[in-house]
Amino acid sequence: MNYAAALLALLLVPASGISDTRITEVGKDRFEADFASGGSLRIKVRPAGVRIFGGDDNKILVRYEGDNADQVKNVKVRLETTGTRGELEVSGGPRSEFRILIQIPRTTSVHVRVPAGDLAVEGIVGDKDVELNAGGLVLQAGDPLQYASVEASVTAGGLNAGRFDVAKGGLFRSFKRLGPGRYRLHAHVGAGDLTLK
Repeated sequence: MNYAAALLALLLVPASGISDTRITEVGKDRFEADFASGGSLRIKVRPAGVRIFGGDDNKILVRYEGDNADQVKNVKVRLETTGTRGELEVSGGPRSEFRILIQIPRTTSVHVRVPAGDLAVEGIVGDKDVELNAGGLVLQAGDPLQYASVEASVTAGGLNAGRFDVAKGGLFRSFKRLGPGRYRLHAHVGAGDLTLK
């Protein structure tokens, strides 16, 4: 690499605002880290009641509520970011009466995996890929016209998607739609109920 190319590379890095982050915190009652709007975030959360929602700040905020919200000594939050992509994992903590609240920038594409519990995803603009093995998933889809493709399914349970004129129950229920928008929506529940609103 010649001198001019090396200098140009050094000048472009600060201008882009891209940085890599690796943060792990254990036993804290709140987690906060910068994360730019418009990125993509993979979220993995232990079985629990979980609410993931969009906010106006360019930050990821994790906090807890419920009767056992003060018992966080074993809660581990790990965040890794590379440029505009991130991976967030929340593990450990009380087995009951414990709810995890995760606020992310409103414009974020999300990939969410939760083994079990009640999961709500709301107020987010972007691609949504959300799966719950067992429990209830309520996903705020918003305007159907913002999506290029929609896929929703349950292996066993109820599938209610009022915005898409779908209501089904039983085994292996699903629907697919194509649209004029730019985003992709994929939602799946193994055993339980899936609601798109």
